[in-house]
Amino acid sequence: MNVNDLPRTFGARLPDWVLDEVSEDPSQLSTVEDRMRLVHRLAERNHREDTGGPFAALVADAGSGEILSVGVNLVLASGLSSAHAEVVALSLAQARLGTWDLASTAHAPVELVVNWRPCVMCYGASMWAGVQRLVIAGEGDIVEELTGFDEGPMREDWKAQFERRGITVVSDVLRDGAIEVFTSYSKRTDKLVYNGRGHTAS
Repeated sequence: MNVNDLPRTFGARLPDWVLDEVSEDPSQLSTVEDRMRLVHRLAERNHREDTGGPFAALVADAGSGEILSVGVNLVLASGLSSAHAEVVALSLAQARLGTWDLASTAHAPVELVVNWRPCVMCYGASMWAGVQRLVIAGEGDIVEELTGFDEGPMREDWKAQFERRGITVVSDVLRDGAIEVFTSYSKRTDKLVYNGRGHTAS
């Protein structure tokens, strides 16, 4: 084996447009509704910019509302199937705070805000990152019906599993805003739906 042929690093980078989009926002957003509005804005712009699907997330100090990181789905921009919005936001928060365990920081309790229930991959990522509160715009099959993305086989008791691990789940925060973004995406004739089974759907 030629070890020089083996890759040693991988990564994703937030596009410049994300920083432009949030540059006028305050560093603290005091309500979950304000934080979700930002997530919806990022999700809508993300698919318009063709950097990934209509998904966004942020990590915040749940007490003060300080935004610790923002993330968007970067699968198309990065070429990495794991670069979902939740993974991006959590990873950037962990890099900023210097720890994999967000619960161990001075910002705890830490909150993850997402524009829909996490997919099966992000379910695990959210559970193991040290967040203590998950805020979602909604849950159910409507995201798959509108976008065509496969969210994976989630357990029926997924919320109870979070709660058992000390993670509070808050649902239906500005749900209609999420559906508007997904509907907007569904109307695109050039949308790319990547489901990782040797083909894409559109």
